[in-house]
Amino acid sequence: MGIGRSAAGKAGTKLVPKVASGYVRTVLDHAIDGIGPIKSAMTSANAKLVHSGGDVETAVKALVKQHTTLAGIQGFVTNVGGLSTVAVSVPANITGVALVQCHLVAGIVYLRGYDLEDPRVRNAILTCMLGRESVEELVKKKKLPSTPMTLATSPVHDPELDQRISAEVTTEIVSKVAGRRAATLVGRRVPLLGGAVGASTDALATWQIGQYAGEEMRDRRLK
Repeated sequence: MGIGRSAAGKAGTKLVPKVASGYVRTVLDHAIDGIGPIKSAMTSANAKLVHSGGDVETAVKALVKQHTTLAGIQGFVTNVGGLSTVAVSVPANITGVALVQCHLVAGIVYLRGYDLEDPRVRNAILTCMLGRESVEELVKKKKLPSTPMTLATSPVHDPELDQRISAEVTTEIVSKVAGRRAATLVGRRVPLLGGAVGASTDALATWQIGQYAGEEMRDRRLK
C-alpha cells in the first residue's frame, strides 16, 4: 500500500461511521444469493454464458465489462451531491461498490467451476476484492495465509480465517472508497465534476478487481 493511498485512507475513514467486519459477509451473501432487483451471481453468470454461446472466457469478459459500467453508474449517482451530502453518500458508495464487486468476483468464480456455497471459496471471493497489491502485502506480513486461489482449494476450512479476512476486507473497502472521496472533495464543489470523478474511480477499481479475479482464480472445470 503506497504512502499516498494510506494517507487518503486515514483521512477518508473520518467521513464514515465505524463499519463492523460482519458487514462484508452480509454484502457477500446478497451478491451471491441476490437481493431485490439484483439477480444472484449464478443467474447473472449463466445469462452471460448463454449469451456468449457457452464460451466461459467470453462470459467472464462480459461480466467484467458489465460490472465496470455498473460501478461507474453508482459512483456517479453517489457523488453528484455537494459537500453537504458527504456523510450520506460515502456510506452508500461503500455499500454500492462492495456489492457490485462481490457480485462480479462471485460470477467469475462460478464460471470457473467453483462452488459458491463452499466457505473456502467465499473467503477467496472476499480476498480477491482486496486487489493484487494488497493481497501480496498482507501475505508478506502474514496477515493472510495465502492467495485467493490457494484459499479456495485448501484442504480444510479454517473458521478463524473467516473473521480475519472479513476484518481486512472491511478495512480495505472503507479505506479505498472513503479515501478516494476525501481526495476528490474539491470536485464536489462542482456537483457534476464530483460525479464524474466518482464514476471513473469506482469503475477503474472494479475493472482492476475483475482482472485480478480472472487471473487468480484459474479454471477448475473438467476438460
